[in-house]
Amino acid sequence: MEPLYGPIRDYAWGSRSAIALLQGRVVPSAGPEAELWLGAHPGAPASVDRAGLRVSLCDLVRDEPGQWLGQRVSERFGSRLPFLLKVLAADAPLSLQAHPDAEQARAGYAAEAGLPEGRRNYSDPHHKPELLVALTPFEALCGFREPAESAEALAGFGVPELAPVVAALRAGPVGLRTAVRTLLDWPVSERDGLLGSVVAASADGPDAELARRLTKAYPADPGVLVALLLHHVRLVPGEAIWMPAGNLHAYLSGCGVEIMAASDNVLRGGLTPKRVDVDELMRVLRFEVLHDPVRAARPVGPGVDWWPVPVDDFALHRVRVGAAVPSATLPLPGPRVVLCAGGSITVDDGAGALTLASGEAAIGTAAGEPLRISGAGEAYVATSGLR
Repeated sequence: MEPLYGPIRDYAWGSRSAIALLQGRVVPSAGPEAELWLGAHPGAPASVDRAGLRVSLCDLVRDEPGQWLGQRVSERFGSRLPFLLKVLAADAPLSLQAHPDAEQARAGYAAEAGLPEGRRNYSDPHHKPELLVALTPFEALCGFREPAESAEALAGFGVPELAPVVAALRAGPVGLRTAVRTLLDWPVSERDGLLGSVVAASADGPDAELARRLTKAYPADPGVLVALLLHHVRLVPGEAIWMPAGNLHAYLSGCGVEIMAASDNVLRGGLTPKRVDVDELMRVLRFEVLHDPVRAARPVGPGVDWWPVPVDDFALHRVRVGAAVPSATLPLPGPRVVLCAGGSITVDDGAGALTLASGEAAIGTAAGEPLRISGAGEAYVATSGLR
């Protein structure tokens, strides 16, 4: 194993404490720190040391796919690391968004060839399913809830203009498409008045509180009302949310470990000053109820848990070692990225042992032996989902 150095993205919604605390740095940080990227995505690749210089992991994987990925991973995904591990830290809501499936991504990327960057929805031909595990209490909107619940929430505001949306939702899942389209197409000149009426009429309750909160952050944004059609979940540390393709979601607050397919394809639906392509979003969305967005960890051995997902781009394991479980061995094939999320751990893949403090990361090639983790701390291990 060898040290892996990940860049921190400074998006405006980021926290000025969460990642700094994880890495043992001074709080508050100089500016917002939203995401720590630990992978080989070209947008912000991590790096390793080579002869005293930092070398991009993108370049190493591209030039030596057999060593870094192994035969099975490189045959399946080509000369690229198929997953991206992140630490995500939100102090303000992220945009309402969804991601395409693999077929939609390939088609969308090809169709937009030649368009300037500002008019593109697709930056690559890959899908982007996501799993996020809470490190702190974490709040999110994820997937459509039962339309009848959403209908009652909107009807409770007593705003006559919302009657067509309420009627569509009371028709059940078949009305979700109509409800979302109506809200996103709301005339720009009338959005201030609509959200003003909603906030003024808001009674006490979770939906009213959420509407007030989102309207304060994003006035005149119809995504505020679309957000009320989604599950509003609060995770405790160790709980996870799984976001498959086509599910509308937004992270609101908290810090978590996120793993995803290595893509940057995002279709936005509101709660953002960035471009929203309503037609393309509607094409990608799945207008169905997401019945169980929250996933609990599943034990697979002493001190080792994982969150099974139905994709082969990635898998994520959590390892907790200490007095009760001094060490754990994971027979996971490479490549492997390890993040220490607390305490101090030693990771050894047979090619070399490395001690990591909280917030530090390591990477091992495909040629490594079963991964052994010891010490007193918590680690997250990212690998491909191929077995």
